[in-house]
Amino acid sequence: MADDVVVIGPEALPLGLRTSNKLARAVVISLFTWRQAGPDDVLPSPGLLTGWWGDAFADVPGDAIGSRLYLLGRAKLLPSTPASAVAYAKEALAWLVADGIATAVDVQAERSGTTGLRLVCAVGYVADGVAARLLVDFQDIWGWVNV
Repeated sequence: MADDVVVIGPEALPLGLRTSNKLARAVVISLFTWRQAGPDDVLPSPGLLTGWWGDAFADVPGDAIGSRLYLLGRAKLLPSTPASAVAYAKEALAWLVADGIATAVDVQAERSGTTGLRLVCAVGYVADGVAARLLVDFQDIWGWVNV
């Protein structure tokens, strides 16, 4: 199985939407478009439900775009924080498998030092009949969600 690797450093989001890798763009959009908070979520700011307005018109009822990673925005970077980041990222990327774009999605997160949070997303897919995997390595997402 061949691996495509995209590394995104802490200084900027160089991948942006300029990459020709459509799957990598889908991962970035899925993770950094904010999904509406659930009724039991602790909001980083009172009344900040956020979310994309287009979800109100989804073809599939309850279908939503984006992630709830922003909910970590006012959280402390504790040993338990990576587990929350993994759960939010898996939720945001699940549509890739449900829609048949990917064969599998795996997410891992780890603290990097006392002020960083690394998130690695592995997306399995089939291209021209050959199994492949895209690794998107966000070396430090903490600064992007903690604004």
